[in-house]
Amino acid sequence: MDTMTLLSACAKGGTVKVVKINATGPLKQRLISFGLMKGAEVKMLECAISKSTFEIKVGNVSLALRKEEAELIEVCDV
Repeated sequence: MDTMTLLSACAKGGTVKVVKINATGPLKQRLISFGLMKGAEVKMLECAISKSTFEIKVGNVSLALRKEEAELIEVCDV
C-alpha cells in the first residue's frame, strides 16, 4: 500500500488520491460537494510561500483551501 500523507504536504504540480477526509459537519459536506471525496484525484496547482493556502484541482473544479482544511485530508500517490 502507498504511504499516506496530508494534502498540505504535497508538492506543487503533484497529483494524489484522497484516502480519507477527517472533517465533519458542514465542512465535510462542502468538500464533498466540490468533488473532494475518497478516491478522488487531486492536483496541487499552487501553494502560498507560507503554505497557508493551497490551490487544488479536483476534476474540472479549482478550489482554494486553508492550511487547516488541507491538513484534514489524507492522500496517497496515484
